[in-house]
Amino acid sequence: MRAKEFVTESTGSILPEVQRTLPAAWVIDSLKNSDFYMQYRFGVALAGAKGKTQREKDNVPSYSRESTWGENEVVVSYAGVDALQRYLDDALSDLGLPASDAKLVTTKKSEEPTDTDRNSPVIGFRGYE
Repeated sequence: MRAKEFVTESTGSILPEVQRTLPAAWVIDSLKNSDFYMQYRFGVALAGAKGKTQREKDNVPSYSRESTWGENEVVVSYAGVDALQRYLDDALSDLGLPASDAKLVTTKKSEEPTDTDRNSPVIGFRGYE
């Protein structure tokens, strides 16, 4: 058996036998499979498309085409700022980037949102404070 008999190159269309077996398959030319960030963003948009009408009723902000972060690297440290800062600076230095390229855009520690009630709904009783 020759290789050309079982190895076929894509010619831009799906073979009729294969086309019949795939249920509802789309190709989106403007979303390249080498751009993982756009694939991720499309997946999020696709997942949220079904609930769009309800979100509009609930006045939820609409989906943004661009991420709040852009395509920038985001590093989150649950151990706190001080625990990560020197490693972050060293890593940037190794890449020839200044430490000032890393900008803290949130608070230094995790905090509850201001509208979160922090009082327990459980009423204390003897043996439980």
